[in-house]
Amino acid sequence: MRHIHITATAVIVAAVALASGCTSSKIDKTETTSIGPVAQDISESDLTAGKTQFREANYGLAEKHFRKAVELRADNAEAWMGLAASYDQLGRFDFADRAYDQLLRVAGRKAQVVNNMGYSQLLRGNKKKAQALLLEAKGGLADATVVDANLALLKKS
Repeated sequence: MRHIHITATAVIVAAVALASGCTSSKIDKTETTSIGPVAQDISESDLTAGKTQFREANYGLAEKHFRKAVELRADNAEAWMGLAASYDQLGRFDFADRAYDQLLRVAGRKAQVVNNMGYSQLLRGNKKKAQALLLEAKGGLADATVVDANLALLKKS
């Protein structure tokens, strides 16, 4: 019986010793520099990918990247413009209108925005609305080459 008592006492002493070792206040406070702070805009890579896909006429992929860019940074006017243009090319004019509305809130009624809105109306076949928007845009630009090209397209349609 004495042997069981000594064994039990030894087990308890060992458990207490181990437990006190686990609650030590020796925490590694070494600072690492392997992961630095993110200094760039987190939506920039999606914006760049969206532009690339748009130039290559991959409008579905462009939409995906522009949408992610505006989700990451809602004040990114360039991403909203790309998203609206992508929706125009996909024929999703309901979504394009929403993107243009948000773009107007973010960037204001700038000539480049109004030009794109006019082109959107041209794609839809709304000639009168397209002409009014394109003429408004032309008045606000120093170089109206793009607007003139859109107005020429309007005359041909």
